[in-house]
Amino acid sequence: MQNLQKEKYKDYFEGKKYNITTFGCQMNEHDSERISYILEDLGYTYTSNREDADFILFNTCLVRENAELKLYGQVSSLKKLKKENPEKIIAVSGCMMQTTTARGVIIDKHPEVDIIFGTKNINSLADLIFRYLETNERVIDISTDDVKDDFEKYNATNDFQAYVNIMRGCDNYCTYCIVPESRGREESRRPYTIIEEVEYLVDQGFKEITLLGQNVNSYGNKANYDFTFPELLARVAKIPGVERIRFTSSHPKDLSDELIDVIRDNDNVCNYFHLPMQSGSNSVLKKMNRHYTIEKYLERANKLKEEIPGIALSTDIIVGFPTETEEDFQKTLQACRKVGFDSAFTFKYSPRPKTVAATYPIIDDKIVQDRFQRLLDELYPTFNEKNKEYIGRIIDVLLESESKNDSSVLTGRTDTFKLVHVKAPKELIGEIVKVKITDNTSFTISGDLVNQ
Repeated sequence: MQNLQKEKYKDYFEGKKYNITTFGCQMNEHDSERISYILEDLGYTYTSNREDADFILFNTCLVRENAELKLYGQVSSLKKLKKENPEKIIAVSGCMMQTTTARGVIIDKHPEVDIIFGTKNINSLADLIFRYLETNERVIDISTDDVKDDFEKYNATNDFQAYVNIMRGCDNYCTYCIVPESRGREESRRPYTIIEEVEYLVDQGFKEITLLGQNVNSYGNKANYDFTFPELLARVAKIPGVERIRFTSSHPKDLSDELIDVIRDNDNVCNYFHLPMQSGSNSVLKKMNRHYTIEKYLERANKLKEEIPGIALSTDIIVGFPTETEEDFQKTLQACRKVGFDSAFTFKYSPRPKTVAATYPIIDDKIVQDRFQRLLDELYPTFNEKNKEYIGRIIDVLLESESKNDSSVLTGRTDTFKLVHVKAPKELIGEIVKVKITDNTSFTISGDLVNQ
């Protein structure tokens, strides 16, 4: 049926352009890659100019309130564009649309939106577009069914880095987190489907593969695959031609010695580990429903450092979680000093609908802002010292793009995920080169290209 519809509208799609705006995490970025593949398969071509696009899509995030408010503002800005050209199709997808509250706002207050679909309806996008073209009426498709475990097709952002979903959803139910509501319960893809997908990507020339999941450490727990995440990672590492492997995200409660051993024993698994701490206070961690103590977290962080010298650790930290006291906050600062993070994603607590924490009394924003600034004041000097350690070293860097400020400078990443600036010809984008580090800031390192 879809092929018949595709043939019917072949002339319609000729010359049509699309634009996608993505909010949120790497999972959302990968979803946008899948959406891009479907649109280009229909005949659309990409444009970075939203006003020139015939199909405009917002792929949404619900983890932070700021992303939600930003979406409403950007959708509203298209009302005039839609009025001037009613044939433009405006679509909203992603995590926000999986929840009734956010979806209701789009349905009730934004008539300019023509197609609404959720995180589990991406593969149906072509059919949704055909339905809209047939009826010229708004199409809504939100599914809660399990996702088929098919070989995923998508347009990677570039031709040297690719994401591979290994699982979807989450069963942890942290009291501040909306992910189980927006992405559903945990589902692991079949290991051999994942391995086949990585093999295909390597054959296509991709150098760096990132395995994605809300909590990769719990991969396979609910399935009869006889494959744990460490075993899957080890198998992927042994695929000929895989130069770099990353993964995200990891939950501290499930970080095993076996996983640490796999990272240590495989040179192509990057020496970088994102380990969300969230708080240094056991009282707060318990209210967050994190299922570990700060002592357990520090033990795991120390184990990573002991077994993998030079590994870079990053984290997530929430400031101002309901009931957090000054004593709790001081424990977070103390934990940061003990670990010595290379980088961190820091957030002021943002209550999300349908979460347990949203029912707790919130802390005065002035107190939260003060703590947030003191956390940054604690972290940034450490980041600077960590980056300074690279000066004088020659390191491998995967060059990713031109600098936004200087086209003669390229940016890339070390295997420890350090952002590197180096003067180099743009023909080297996508290559792993050697760079001698000469300078640093708290957030970047820079250096000179070493003759290959």
